[in-house]
Amino acid sequence: MRRLILAISALLLPLLAAPSALADPYVDNALIDELFAELALSDDENEADAISRQIWFAWFSPNDIKLSTRMSVATNLLGEGDPEGSLVELNHVVEEYPDYAEGWNQRATLHFRFGNYEESLADIEKVLAIEPRHYGAMAGRVLIFLQQDRRLDALRQMREALLIHPYLNERRLFPELERDITHV
Repeated sequence: MRRLILAISALLLPLLAAPSALADPYVDNALIDELFAELALSDDENEADAISRQIWFAWFSPNDIKLSTRMSVATNLLGEGDPEGSLVELNHVVEEYPDYAEGWNQRATLHFRFGNYEESLADIEKVLAIEPRHYGAMAGRVLIFLQQDRRLDALRQMREALLIHPYLNERRLFPELERDITHV
């Protein structure tokens, strides 16, 4: 069985580590591709979490100083308890930098927080068009589907996300996946 899993992983790895068709022009895509390749081969949750943190850092580190500043402002506003101000700033980010996946993802997160699920789903579509491996956006979609009582859709999306990040915390929302995460 382990040989079968390794054989399947070897076939899927080039697809999972392949850069997006659009490729986010504001991040270090070569680094992110390398990290995704490592994530696909991670042996345990701790290793996967460490790699995941590096991916998030790369996503949150745009190479454009103005964009980086805007994202910092949005993050700081949120941290200061001003989610509405953060949303205004993220609106500017996605208008000025429509190819920056994390801008869309952060706005999707705020829409989710406000209960604007359809707006969040629309932003998630933008994220995944730029970075199809964005497991954070996929996990967000899972949570929205669960809020909308669309458990089967949530389970399908969770299975897709687990192909990219096999140790996502959201998998715990699905006891049927907890039995054996190698058989998603």
